[in-house]
Amino acid sequence: MQGPSGLSESDTLVVRNLFKVFGDEPGEAIALYNDGLGKDEIFAKTGMTVGVCDASFNVREGEIFVVMGLSGSGKSTLVRMLNRLIEPSSGEIVVKGADIAKMSDKELMEFRRRHISMVFQSFALMPHLTVLQNAAFGLELDGVAVAQREARANAALAQVGLEAWGHSYPNELSGGMQQRVGLARALANDPSILLMDEAFSALDPLIRTEMQDELLSLQEEQKRTVVFISHDLDEAMRIGDRIAIMEGGRVIQVGTPDEILNNPADDYVSSFFRGVNVSNVLSAGDVAVKEQVTVVERDGNVRSALQRIGKADRDFAYVVDRGQHFHGVVSAASLEKEVKSDKPELRRAFLPGIEPISASTMIGEIIGPVAAAPCGLPVVDDKGRYIGVVSRALLLEALNREGPQDA
Repeated sequence: MQGPSGLSESDTLVVRNLFKVFGDEPGEAIALYNDGLGKDEIFAKTGMTVGVCDASFNVREGEIFVVMGLSGSGKSTLVRMLNRLIEPSSGEIVVKGADIAKMSDKELMEFRRRHISMVFQSFALMPHLTVLQNAAFGLELDGVAVAQREARANAALAQVGLEAWGHSYPNELSGGMQQRVGLARALANDPSILLMDEAFSALDPLIRTEMQDELLSLQEEQKRTVVFISHDLDEAMRIGDRIAIMEGGRVIQVGTPDEILNNPADDYVSSFFRGVNVSNVLSAGDVAVKEQVTVVERDGNVRSALQRIGKADRDFAYVVDRGQHFHGVVSAASLEKEVKSDKPELRRAFLPGIEPISASTMIGEIIGPVAAAPCGLPVVDDKGRYIGVVSRALLLEALNREGPQDA
């Protein structure tokens, strides 16, 4: 559903036909682009550089939206236009029903205070200020009273695990801790949108992974809307709910990691994702299939379960209740043994040690359990409802998705 502004109820940010031209006559360059000329042709003809070309996308409330591309793709220019650190040449940037691109300087300053914070690649901490004072610095610039800003800064430091370091100075902290202070400074403003421009790229790989985990943990608690700029494919696939791929100033494709991996828009996107480690991208829910026999648990249905397995030429069946909640797995052998008892019960035929897998678990984490299990492992949603099975064959097929292309 959309309102008068065209903003969907689930969208926090909508970007429409956004251009950035570096030069004296941006309108001329945009007209040439709309006539079909490429960036190089426009530069040769006018001496102007088109940094972002006709970008359009939406960012949903509470998602981590990753914009990625190679150096020079326009991603950092794009994110800096979202809070007008760089002035757009043309287009709309709609947040909360208001077009940032059309705001006066006074309106923009107020809007930034209320809705947008940014974390940069460089930590940009003041060496003469304590960690607490650095975290409160933006609030100080906004004229917030000392007690209030320190309380908010302390709360933000607590969110990133640095509450005990408030009276320390930046040179006493590791690189990862310094970046946490930068993140706390942004969080202290309680923004609707958090912009992160290559925020973790200056960190060592291990610390970088820790910061990604920190962001995901914060997101689990707060569901803040995050626009995250990255040139690292693994990072984008790990943290992004959706990803926008940029090339030559253009947004080539927007989608979930799985959508882009399986349906790349063109050869450029396909080459970007060739060889990606799908074990860190696909979840159990992405690869599970619902082709196995399922049996609804109730009294006296051991014989019918055995009959269904035989008719389907299967060795196992997955037992659920009427609400499709998973209960256990039975085999032809366990049912044949149980049916000989005086009072057969389906539950007594359950195979021991078969634990369901959460649909959100990455397939890299289930290789061992699937390989060791006597049957395909059941996959359940967050309410325990059965959604399918992951077998060894399915897992191998998923892990080998890049094989034919590499060959």
